[in-house]
Amino acid sequence: MYTGNNTIKNWAEEDRPREKLLLKGRGVLTDAELLAIIIRSGTKELTALDLAKQILETCNQSISEMARLSISELTKFTGIGEAKAISIIAALELGKRKHLNRAGTRTRIGSSQDAFACVHALMADLIHEEFKVLLLNRNNRLLRVETISVGGVSGTVVDAKIIFKRALERNASSVILVHNHPSGNLTPSEADLKITSKLVEAGKNLDINVLDHLIVSDRGYYSFADEGKI
Repeated sequence: MYTGNNTIKNWAEEDRPREKLLLKGRGVLTDAELLAIIIRSGTKELTALDLAKQILETCNQSISEMARLSISELTKFTGIGEAKAISIIAALELGKRKHLNRAGTRTRIGSSQDAFACVHALMADLIHEEFKVLLLNRNNRLLRVETISVGGVSGTVVDAKIIFKRALERNASSVILVHNHPSGNLTPSEADLKITSKLVEAGKNLDINVLDHLIVSDRGYYSFADEGKI
């Protein structure tokens, strides 16, 4: 019979994730303990920490794999309702955006690796395709990362008018195109090659250089510029 002794309030203080964070700092907490704080409460059979460990075990102890879970997939875990699933996804998204803020605007983009560093955390874990553009000033410093379109697993629609409208609004001198392949395959498709060529030519007409086009995944990236495709 459940006696109520399985709640965090009844643990030794040094074992409670929230209290442990207060006493010892956030750096000492495990991934499971941090996730337990987000989950907040468990079930009659499982503590929040048990639930957190269960989710991470299913994801091979990988935060990146967990970031790929949808709300419906998270709610399949007993004790995780829609509200908790939303909290987990929101926390993971904040982590991604922190990475972009740390890179910061006005960061100078001098290579494909610099560009990849700006978007990797935002795009590597996506289970659908997204097309983004890095807007750069005359000194190749980052002005903004703009999301142009969001699609399905196998593709997304790219509108040149939207890309260059955003560039003109920000007075960008050049752009770097970026989209992801959820499959992990970094080889550009025929459609990728065609749209890149089209956008390079469109940029020339507006005096906005397309410096590169990156295809990214959790395995790395492909640079059109590095491969001599631009």
